Amino acid sequence: MKSAVFKGAVACMAATMLTGCGGITVREHRGYVVDEQLTSGIAVGTDNKASVQKTLGDPTFTGTFDQNDWYYVARDTRAFAFRNPKVTDQTVIHVRFDPAGNVASVEQTDEKLIASIRPSGDRTPTLGRERSFFQELFNNIGTISQPGLPGSQRQ
Repeated sequence: MKSAVFKGAVACMAATMLTGCGGITVREHRGYVVDEQLTSGIAVGTDNKASVQKTLGDPTFTGTFDQNDWYYVARDTRAFAFRNPKVTDQTVIHVRFDPAGNVASVEQTDEKLIASIRPSGDRTPTLGRERSFFQELFNNIGTISQPGLPGSQRQ
């Protein structure tokens, strides 16, 4: 009788704990902390790279093809239990400099520009023959020692 009550209590506690774990929501902020007064204080044509760096700090990243594009990214996410996080708010401040290093433009965007990319499958289609593991492994037998091929030694 006592063991049945104990097992029932343990089962109820386990069910309560599992129900509680399902309701965990994790909210997180990543990246730059946006201060509207500081970002609105950047003047086009007046500020330069040094003054922007003193005001906003180092950028989150710079442009890949043009080092005169600085990006400050702030992102808030929410994740329910063990699922992938969803973006709830995103702010990107794009500061563009002219070749002399002066501010040419300041743009601010939100999460509407986030691209959703869905993979097409777990295999990438390739051109050519499809070979098995053993065909790939044993295909080069006899071709390595032929003269004129890379890797062959001249004597």
